[in-house]
Order: sequence, then C-alpha cells, then structure tokens
Amino acid sequence: MEFREISDEQWKFIKPHLPPQPITGRKRADDRKVINGILFVLITGCRWGDMPASYGSRATAWRRLKWWSEEGVWNEIMESLRDSAYQESKFSMDVVCVDSSFIETKKREKIPNTMDTKKGMG
Repeated sequence: MEFREISDEQWKFIKPHLPPQPITGRKRADDRKVINGILFVLITGCRWGDMPASYGSRATAWRRLKWWSEEGVWNEIMESLRDSAYQESKFSMDVVCVDSSFIETKKREKIPNTMDTKKGMG
C-alpha cells in the first residue's frame, strides 16, 4: 500500500477529535506531523527507527500512538468517520463483512497485553 500524507480535508476532520494542547508546560509536538509519522510506519510496515526524521521524533510518534490508543482517540476518530460516511450515504449497513479468528487458550493462561511497555510488564 502506498503512503500519502493526510490532506487538509482529512486534517480538518481529525483535529477536533484530538486532546487539547496543555494549558501549562510544554506544548505537544505538531500533531499533524506526528500522525503522518505514525501512518507512515503503520502503512509501510517499516520499523519505528526507519521513520523519516521529517515526521519528528520516532519515540514521540510511538508514545503518541500508544497514549491515544489507551485514551480511545483513534476509536473516536474511526466512529466519527463511520458516522459521517453513513450520513453522506457513502457507507451502508446493507452489506457487512466481519472477519475474525478465535484461538483457544489453556485454562487460566495469562494473555499478554501487546501494548505493555517494559516498565508495565511483570
């Protein structure tokens, strides 16, 4: 899949769903640049270390992806996108495809959280 940076129209849609900048202290790195960096890594499948420097800090992009995942920001954006597409008749619930896999685990087997950091594991 080819990576393309988010357009002005897409940014106008995404921006209202992002957490506000902090009132005190240091401002967050440019959200649009960081989101483009996150999308670059996710779409191209490269390692975080291979993310182009033009998208800012690799560590910032990874932490922002994790933080916004935990806070439900990505889910909010996707739900809003779905609702918007549905209202504009670009999306229909007449045909829905669900693909899932089930893997049984042994009784009482601890399932690791893939979003755990080294500090949070244990």
